Amino acid sequence: MATYLNFEQKIKNIQDDIESATIRGDAHAQKILQKALHKEITQVYKNMSDYQKLQLARHPDRPYAMDYIELIVKNKYEICGDRHFRDDKAIVCFIGKIGGRHAIVIGEEKGRGTKNKLMRNFGMPHPEGYRKALRIAKLAEKFNLPLLMLIDTSGAYPGVAAEERGQSEAIAKNLQEFAALKIPTISIVIGEGGSGGALALGVADKLAMMQYSIFSVISPEGCAAILWNDPNKLETATKALKITPNELKKLKLIDDIIQEPDIGAHRDKYSAAKAIEQYFLQALDEIEQNETYVQTRYERLMRYGVFEN
Repeated sequence: MATYLNFEQKIKNIQDDIESATIRGDAHAQKILQKALHKEITQVYKNMSDYQKLQLARHPDRPYAMDYIELIVKNKYEICGDRHFRDDKAIVCFIGKIGGRHAIVIGEEKGRGTKNKLMRNFGMPHPEGYRKALRIAKLAEKFNLPLLMLIDTSGAYPGVAAEERGQSEAIAKNLQEFAALKIPTISIVIGEGGSGGALALGVADKLAMMQYSIFSVISPEGCAAILWNDPNKLETATKALKITPNELKKLKLIDDIIQEPDIGAHRDKYSAAKAIEQYFLQALDEIEQNETYVQTRYERLMRYGVFEN
């Protein structure tokens, strides 16, 4: 059963009416309702608040990393383990072909269903997850394969065991090493990009966001708790944080915004996957045309935080 958010209820009602008209064989009603559906979709998604975009980024039907990997990576083979402690299932790594190009994909996976979510630790990686990602990135560099990273996490796991094994060091090490990789790297925020847990996979030649994704230094809930100690300030915090793609593009913190299907990636994962594949291939061609892309990457990273009065 598809899940509909409060502001999507009119869309659900029209879709239910279309199904009823289809069962009755009423082609005329179907035609009218399809037009009404398109109009409602355009109106709803055009006028969303930042908080509603946050809800879409966390939508339970939204495609996760494994959904996209299944759709765009051909002849794939999973690579596991960090060779130090264990295999963190919150980070998935595959080698395969994307649009005919050999590539390696690293993604943060939240998991579906209680059992799978527990196995994936709800998409919150431990230190060994980030060390696994770094090991695979170095493997990609060794064999001169481009790297695609799919970001989708509420944040790195904040547990005691993770801190004992060096959570902050593992993230910092990734920031340092990914900045110097001598292969084309592309990162895409596909859902929720939370704090250092997302940043650890966000250092790349191209950093893009899906249209209805978010990228933030802290969750809006955490922000509301720290600044106002009031959960009712959640919407205010969401707007103040400027975590949507359009805001981050204006601040030059991301490079591109990948447009989703009119109905959103949570309703049409196939079109969303195609958009990611096309973006990856186009960005890869653009990066490879620049022989000094490693230096260009470093200079872009050093510009973060620069502002003019």
